[in-house]
Amino acid sequence: MVSDYGVAVFGAAVAGLLAAEAPGTRLRLIANTPQLVDTATQVLVNSDLLLLPHGFVEDLSHLDLYRDEWVCLVSADNAEVGESLTVEQLETMPWVMTYHGPTASTPAARQMRMVGIEPHVQVVTETFLTVPSLVRGTNRVALLQRRLADGIPDELGVRVLPCPFEAGPLVEAMWWHPMYDDDPEHRYLRDLVLRAATIVTARPTPSVHIDGTDSPPRRK
Repeated sequence: MVSDYGVAVFGAAVAGLLAAEAPGTRLRLIANTPQLVDTATQVLVNSDLLLLPHGFVEDLSHLDLYRDEWVCLVSADNAEVGESLTVEQLETMPWVMTYHGPTASTPAARQMRMVGIEPHVQVVTETFLTVPSLVRGTNRVALLQRRLADGIPDELGVRVLPCPFEAGPLVEAMWWHPMYDDDPEHRYLRDLVLRAATIVTARPTPSVHIDGTDSPPRRK
């Protein structure tokens, strides 16, 4: 189980290693949902892995995969935003939120509320790759992972800016049920995912394909 962010960042690396080492296997990537995450302990009895940042599940075995950071996204033609954002702007601008509920939120959105910023939520989406198109051409703002944001083509018409608050790091991890700790096949899968994460963190950020755009990554 994995978000579209996880698939975009290192799904191809996992699939490539698996095809090379175990060509007879089939990789199935199931989308994370708030319902699956809320019942992860039960769901992982019959599923291999859950890829998710820290802070959402407990009583599960895990290994950290890689680190990322949060950035803000605004439309390239938003004349009200200069070279940086302020906390005051985050409090008044309309927001695009990825997940929004009592138990469904991103770590950065939680941190934002903890420092006293209450966003005016205008749009909620449960896929990270749709965020740029929901920001483009509007006065909205959104949070996005740096590894995705750095791959957005210029043609999509958005700008990437630092967060004006301490959003904290994003530590992506894989989680599994402790009953599989010593299972040989499961241990192989976990090792493969770890190796895929190492490959991803060692190479440049690829372009992100959104709205059918085949463009080079934006320059920072």
